Amino acid sequence: MANKFYVTTPIYYVNDKPHLGSAYTTLAADVLARYHRHLGEDVWFLTGTAEHGDKIAGSAAKAGQEVQAFVDEMSAKFSVAWDSLNIEPDDFIRTTEPRHVAAVIKFFNKLKASGQVYKGIYEGLYCTPHEAFLKETDLVDGVCPDHKIAPERVAENNWFFKLSDYAEPLRQLIESNELVIAPAGRRNEVLAFLSRGLEDISISRPRAKFAIPLPWDETQKIYVWMDELFNYCSAIGYGVDDEKFRHYWPADLHLMGKDIIKFHCVIWPALLLAIGERPPKQVFAHGFFTVNGQKMSKTLGNVIDPVELAADYGVDAVRFFLLSEFAFGADGDISVERFKERYNSHLANGLGNVVSRVLTLVEKYRDQVSTPESDTLATATAEVWANYHAAMAELQFDAAIGEIWRLLSLADGYVEAHKPWELAKNNPAKLGTVLATLVEILRQVGWLLYPIMPATA
Repeated sequence: MANKFYVTTPIYYVNDKPHLGSAYTTLAADVLARYHRHLGEDVWFLTGTAEHGDKIAGSAAKAGQEVQAFVDEMSAKFSVAWDSLNIEPDDFIRTTEPRHVAAVIKFFNKLKASGQVYKGIYEGLYCTPHEAFLKETDLVDGVCPDHKIAPERVAENNWFFKLSDYAEPLRQLIESNELVIAPAGRRNEVLAFLSRGLEDISISRPRAKFAIPLPWDETQKIYVWMDELFNYCSAIGYGVDDEKFRHYWPADLHLMGKDIIKFHCVIWPALLLAIGERPPKQVFAHGFFTVNGQKMSKTLGNVIDPVELAADYGVDAVRFFLLSEFAFGADGDISVERFKERYNSHLANGLGNVVSRVLTLVEKYRDQVSTPESDTLATATAEVWANYHAAMAELQFDAAIGEIWRLLSLADGYVEAHKPWELAKNNPAKLGTVLATLVEILRQVGWLLYPIMPATA
């Protein structure tokens, strides 16, 4: 039986249309899904939309729409955006779908049966754009550092989960690499957070405007983060299709931005342990795009529309740019001007020029094409493929792309070294070997490039 590979993105809030930041994570998951399918693995790639919460209800009111109609429209925009970027998930989960709501209710009933929940009073700071409670130490000059607004102080009766019981079990999971957190800096961040001890967390709210009712308390709604985290299980049949769920769970890789690792590396695995399920195998938290040094955010309004960029320059160009510009785990500053520069230097004058040059020669001398020069080709491509596989295993997309361009450079240098136009006059047999070698290099480039630039490949 083929190995399985279950990869997920976070599900995206539908309070606004998708932007380049959300496209980044989803594109990375698509590249990995394509790559692992090429390895012959049984792949399941999940993405979707988060559709409950006060900020979504507020966005619907601002748009003058009923909430469900608003989320239907906005979720469709995400689906269309991913289609426009040639992103092909196996499933697109929506948290307002009956299958998800039913699974969440089963999960919460099991959580209550575990004895790990109790009712109490919560007083603290709530950031609506985050849909999260914050501490005073999380603030910068009294405001949320991501959304630049002061959180609201609230006091309310809630149901709580005994997260404080899970600091040591989580530490053991992480240090044993049963739960891998990457890059290393994120792992260290989570371990440091656990070392300070954990507080119990609220799993319900009485004032939520648009949320799933708590099954055992009609005065409460399920806290949206608790609802959303469970999408990774509801989408693969939790409580309905046990065979499918057991086949794909635990997830092999959760991809996300670094701002939500607390939820995915602490709260989510603790909830899973409480109901007797295994945690995900790996959580990879990538960095942020910045524009002029500032985090790209719908709330701040400094976004770049990936659909518009793809319409102007082509889908594969956008896919290439997002994953080649800097290391996947790091922050990086981008601009449309930088995109244009890389498009010209790497795609038009790099990939395009080499492919055009080789195919022009092959067309001109096609009758001479014979068999490739196996020794030179085997050594060069074997090293490139080995480095490429190693880079993809570590989610170093920029390094994997660098290996492809190394092979392109080899092809360009091979043309210069052998001068096919001269061989056509004085050594036709050698010309046939040189041309066949160049064609074979391009074939290898096509396979290497396919997960990243499928149409071009």
